[in-house]
Amino acid sequence: MLLAQLRRVLRPAVTVLAAVLLVAALVVPDTIARPADGAFLPGAFLRLPLELIFAGAVVLAVRPRWRRPVAALFGLGIGVLVILKIANAGFRTVLGRKFDPVLDPPLLHDGYNALTETDGHTTANLAVAGAILLTVAVLAGMTWAAVRLARVAGDHQLPVRRTLIGLSAVWLALALSGLTLYPRSPVASDSAAAMVKTLAKQVPATIRSEREFASSVQHDPYGSAAPADLVSGLRGKNVIIGVVESYGHSVLTDPAMNAVLDPALTTASAQLTAAGFHARTGWLTSSTYGGGSWLAHGSFQSGLWVTSQRRYDEMVKGDRLTLTRAFHESGWETAGVEPGNTEDWPEAKFYGYDHVLDSRTMGYKGPKFGWSRIPDQYTLATFQREIYAKAQGPVMAEITLTSSHEPWTHVPSMVDWKTIGDGSVFHSMAGTEVERSALWDDPARTQQQYAKSVAYSVESLISWATTYGDDNLVLVMFGDHQPMSIITGPNASRDVPVTIIAKDRTVLDRIASWGWQDGLRPTEDTPVWRMDEFRDKFFAAYGRASGVALGGR
Repeated sequence: MLLAQLRRVLRPAVTVLAAVLLVAALVVPDTIARPADGAFLPGAFLRLPLELIFAGAVVLAVRPRWRRPVAALFGLGIGVLVILKIANAGFRTVLGRKFDPVLDPPLLHDGYNALTETDGHTTANLAVAGAILLTVAVLAGMTWAAVRLARVAGDHQLPVRRTLIGLSAVWLALALSGLTLYPRSPVASDSAAAMVKTLAKQVPATIRSEREFASSVQHDPYGSAAPADLVSGLRGKNVIIGVVESYGHSVLTDPAMNAVLDPALTTASAQLTAAGFHARTGWLTSSTYGGGSWLAHGSFQSGLWVTSQRRYDEMVKGDRLTLTRAFHESGWETAGVEPGNTEDWPEAKFYGYDHVLDSRTMGYKGPKFGWSRIPDQYTLATFQREIYAKAQGPVMAEITLTSSHEPWTHVPSMVDWKTIGDGSVFHSMAGTEVERSALWDDPARTQQQYAKSVAYSVESLISWATTYGDDNLVLVMFGDHQPMSIITGPNASRDVPVTIIAKDRTVLDRIASWGWQDGLRPTEDTPVWRMDEFRDKFFAAYGRASGVALGGR
């Protein structure tokens, strides 16, 4: 008797719980993903989902034996949408855009690797296990809730029909009135339906776009040009590309961050002037944001708009002419310096490198600095010792500076170049790191640490140039992408600075038509190009007219 009474009490509660779960699944992820002014209001969750009304009507319309299977499909579908919404929120935070179900699954593995390198295998594995459990729980919970409501609806068809009619009228009235209790969250909600509609358009559009990209990989406008003609204006020059990780628009324009970076740029400018160097700076719009540095490197080097891992893989399978390979095939000794790489890098052949230095071959004996194992100054010192000082002819190299890579918990400081040795000198900086959780709980402090790391990377590169560079040095410095939205805030620009530095004024005279700003600081009026435009403009500026006339933009 007691058990029967308990069941009578629990049944309505369980039914209410099922309804709450479905409504929450359709409302909560969207709201959490886009808070306004850093705070949530109760009105953010007071929304009436159209999808639940529609699903109830369909379930009642089908034959009784099909109600549970149809309800299970609806529940499973809602669960999938919840997972996608969570993925969208994560991708917006890290990469500044929504998750693409066609192109982005490979990035989940890259995210795991990044978490492993910053927080260790245990944390990364726990995160994966948590994600799997959450996925299973969401899918199972939504399916159960939908089936539960379908059974109740079948047992009480007349009152449920009346309720659905009433809710439909209320939803329509709310939609027509446009009532919104929270920014971008109308009470008459149809966000799940809108998401399905977007996906229905996005998937075929993405597939078409990828086919077009594959075609462009095979049709290089410079494919038939002699590489020597494309870089003839730099004959005898040592051309070094220095890529500063996460060096983006925000650190130059946000007052709080620029207050940290600006003194470093002022000092660097003075050092360049004293050493006889000149500089001009512009803007490039990166093909990525918050991460995926290799996509930006590919865009910069190949003249292709590389926005996904699939595009990157397509690019490196082809024979697209990269900046590095143009120099390589024209007689330059080429090198790739990648301190963040911990395993073999088969793409080195595509880029055209004679030598590759990575974390395994650089002989570093100092402490680890966050994700970036090796301080930038040591990276540059190793390049100087192993490649630049030993070269028998002109050198072309791309050097990736990783000290400004998140999590920015341990920022190195400059030491005397003569004391660097095997990196043991950096042990004196051990113990200065901040716990990631403590740092990232304070956005203002995180911005300060990020700006300090960029200042260090720029300072290292400019110091190397003024210490070891001669009249034949041409240094190209650019940022690969903006940092994550924890630094930039939402909807930030994707632009990054790019600078060409040289003692020989004729090198900069060749780019006078570009309209770049003198010095290391671009202005808001400085021209902005997409990153994939740089290769072709570079060839046009530094090649023979006869060699570039057919392919230049």
